[in-house]
Amino acid sequence: MYSSRTSDALHIMTYTLNSGIKGTVPLSNQQIEEWLESYRSNTRYVTNIGKEFFGLNPELVADFKVQNQFSDHQRVIVPIQQEEQQHPAEDLSTAYKANEILIKVDCKCGTAYTTDSPFMRTKWYCTKCKEIVFLDPKKGKVETSRGEAFYMTNKYFVERAPIE
Repeated sequence: MYSSRTSDALHIMTYTLNSGIKGTVPLSNQQIEEWLESYRSNTRYVTNIGKEFFGLNPELVADFKVQNQFSDHQRVIVPIQQEEQQHPAEDLSTAYKANEILIKVDCKCGTAYTTDSPFMRTKWYCTKCKEIVFLDPKKGKVETSRGEAFYMTNKYFVERAPIE
């Protein structure tokens, strides 16, 4: 049987020859039907895939499996993959941002900036001079251009108190 129909979506057919050699070939739905007919009638199957011809003798095929929209394999695997590929990075990013806190750093070197932290901290490092700055629990949160932030400094002695 000859077929030149390549407009259908291609599905992978995996086959094992009697000698143990495995092979795969992409086939359209029409080509899969033609292969099944050849296999049942035990006639040689020949088709073209793109610009190449492919032939298979059903007498030499020990077993085969077609993975298309009708196979059980696809019904089990595809929905799970589609759920995982619904932007998991965005979901994870959203979860982290929900728990992020803002920190206002005011260092004795003159650097002052606001940054994000994934969790509450009592000390931080200045990005310019690498000195430690400490959380000032008495000052509480201060207003910044990005919202309310915890105030951290090393300009004066900060008495350490438990975080509320």
